[in-house]
Amino acid sequence: MVVASPEDIGLALINERMATLDGQFDVEAADKAWVMDTTYIRTCAGFAYLAVVIDLYSRRVIGWAMQSRQTTDVVLQALLMAVWRRKPKDQVLVHSDRAPSSPAWTGLRS
Repeated sequence: MVVASPEDIGLALINERMATLDGQFDVEAADKAWVMDTTYIRTCAGFAYLAVVIDLYSRRVIGWAMQSRQTTDVVLQALLMAVWRRKPKDQVLVHSDRAPSSPAWTGLRS
């Protein structure tokens, strides 16, 4: 179940396209650029899918979510946690290199 849309959490860039950093990973201030990734972890009960959001300035994890299925919801929940924790005042550039190939990003790309 999806509990928030990209617009609900204030990240308008996500709905239209994933932004690219063009190799510029040094930013001047917090909450200007975030990077995201998803991965899976093998457990004795199957796989767990993890989405993580990192602030490029501080290099700290600012949002994460884990679920037993790879869905759009796990990505949205990680973004929602990041927004709740950081409360950015301006638009944030959100980058992920896995967006085109990951099923979890499907609902965010269209």
